[in-house]
Amino acid sequence: MEGGRDKEQLLALKVMRLTKPSLMAYQPLVSDSRDLCGDVIQQINQSDLAKPIGLDYFPLGDLLTLPQNFGNIFLGETFSSYISVHNDSNQLCKDITLKADLQTGSQRISLSSVGEQPIPELLPDHSIDDVIHHEVKELGTHILVCAVSYAHSTGERMQFRKFFKFQVLKPLDVKTKFYNAETDEVYLEAQIQNITPGPIYMERVSLEPSNQYTAKELNTPEGKEGRLYGGVDYLSGSDTRQYLYCLSPRPELYADNKVLKGVTNIGKLDIVWKTNMGEKGRLQTSQLQRVAPGYGDIRLTVESVPDTVTLETTFNIVCRITNCCERTMDLTLVLHNVPGQGAMWCGVSGRQLGKLPQNESMDVPLTLLAVTPGLQTISGLRLTDNFLKRTYEHDEIAQVFVIDEDTF
Repeated sequence: MEGGRDKEQLLALKVMRLTKPSLMAYQPLVSDSRDLCGDVIQQINQSDLAKPIGLDYFPLGDLLTLPQNFGNIFLGETFSSYISVHNDSNQLCKDITLKADLQTGSQRISLSSVGEQPIPELLPDHSIDDVIHHEVKELGTHILVCAVSYAHSTGERMQFRKFFKFQVLKPLDVKTKFYNAETDEVYLEAQIQNITPGPIYMERVSLEPSNQYTAKELNTPEGKEGRLYGGVDYLSGSDTRQYLYCLSPRPELYADNKVLKGVTNIGKLDIVWKTNMGEKGRLQTSQLQRVAPGYGDIRLTVESVPDTVTLETTFNIVCRITNCCERTMDLTLVLHNVPGQGAMWCGVSGRQLGKLPQNESMDVPLTLLAVTPGLQTISGLRLTDNFLKRTYEHDEIAQVFVIDEDTF
């Protein structure tokens, strides 16, 4: 982009965006050597300046080309521009000041690196040069405002301004999904889509957890360090990738509140990428929030259960019962065996568990008998609140694989 000099002005202002060059495109004419003009077309292809060495039909050449237009600016990239004030006249100009401000939708940012003090003089055919940089953090219309003021040789004060408007586009589309585990762990799936026209190199995608959680990355094999998705970190235009993280509540969080209720802050995603010519971009999402699942009055979780058991043997599990309501509960445990159930409860049904204050938990060991081989689901646990005469049913609380040793 370039601003010309007004007729009455002695100085001219020129502004050019600084960007990395691109590889020159090569578009060969494809023909068969037996065609009438085949030899002529081959000679044209061979003499094409953009033709890469040793690659007859590769679409990119060995030469670099400077940008022919302003191009696209994406959120998270660094906007760089070269500003030049040139004295086109044959007169001496004095006390020259150059200011460059960037007007966004919400603020005005000063970008000038030239000192606030006026430059004493500018000789004919000389210039004042400045290079500005700014990391773009807002979408929408941006206006670069360049203001020049100086004193005429007669002492008259002159000034003019130029405006350069450009749009900041969205480079990535980020979508998040939350999966809540019974152990209070939260699994975060981040879907990142490249909505720029060209490929980008995903240098880093990390999760900065909030003070309530610790985060573990699940995108690389456990115990191995490597790039995301192996050795392929490029994301072509319109392509999408998923990144998975596991967040665990910090232990001290349970000391204050054993039940995670309401909306909780999860953390922020920090995404760093590079374009195909090495230009760097960075985005950080706003604070991600999830709504913790509601557990009702009573929450039951299985703290320990064996993976496999032998047919016609007993095995033990440990259930944790948490009072999630705002009152004390007096609980009775009832074990209900259903005909055809592969794992049958053993022990006393109707046992009094006693009083359980709000937000408190108790661990209850239980015993079952494996009666059917295969993958069996544990169901039929009932808790009754004696104060309100209300029964809470808990089915499909865990699974266990029953092995018949006689078949091996």
